[in-house]
Amino acid sequence: MTSTLALAEALAAGTVVLDGGMSNQLESAGYDLSDELWSARLLAERPEAITEAHLAYFEAGADVAITSSYQATFEGFAKRGIGHERAAELLALSVELARDAVSQARAEGIARPLWVAASVGPYGAMLADGSEYRGRYGLSVDELERFHRPRLEVLAGARPDVLALETVPDADEAEALLRAVRGLGVPAWLSYSVAGDRTRAGQPLEDAFAPAADADEVIAVGVNCCAPHDVAGAIETAVRVTGKPVVVYPNSGEAWDAETRAWDGRSSFATEQVRAWRASGARLIGGCCRVGPEAIGSIARTLAEAR
Repeated sequence: MTSTLALAEALAAGTVVLDGGMSNQLESAGYDLSDELWSARLLAERPEAITEAHLAYFEAGADVAITSSYQATFEGFAKRGIGHERAAELLALSVELARDAVSQARAEGIARPLWVAASVGPYGAMLADGSEYRGRYGLSVDELERFHRPRLEVLAGARPDVLALETVPDADEAEALLRAVRGLGVPAWLSYSVAGDRTRAGQPLEDAFAPAADADEVIAVGVNCCAPHDVAGAIETAVRVTGKPVVVYPNSGEAWDAETRAWDGRSSFATEQVRAWRASGARLIGGCCRVGPEAIGSIARTLAEAR
């Protein structure tokens, strides 16, 4: 583990700051991510760039680095001619690179507790066609569990502090993920992508959060990569249904166009909202796509003042 304090204990004691979008930080450093592997491509080609991105967020005030494995799957790597053994190495490397950033942060004098969350994106992220924002893939829960379990085993074997089951659009996929994390020995958080008070697949959040309430592996539930204005209602529902700490890391409020593979619209992310999110029960707070180190630094300062 990267800190002697378990993340679950930290959440019981207060609020923890998540990092921001990995892709926009890499793009701002000049890297082209316009292919199906997205930031996962750099695991093989420029791993040091990923460590630098993590470090930028730690320097800004983040306490948790979310790994670059969101779009990293055995199937996705296979499409690029990367075999199973090498794909497993790259998945484990995503955790190692985040740990390297922790070591560099320590060398710079950053002494606060730091953690590594291994990102597990939805099935639709592998398809790279925008279906992670729709769900309803035409697969059964059993099929989705079989898809997710092998990479979860590899990521868990790399010993992150937590597994981030994130940007989940569909309650059926959440059920599959909750099955797949059983027995791995690593805690997890479950985070939906939502539109209003429903998952992207259209299920009421009240129903979608319910299975996590009894999942011992799950230390937090919430939402990510949604519009900032959808966060407050989701926090209230998650607290009421599960009683667990809530994780929130919305995107900038812009919309992703899967055809052009670009963001459209204007940012509506404002760190002034963070105090209200914390007061409502959010304990893991950060940003997702298009939210960079400057915004994460503002979140960290806002939460420090609130304490």
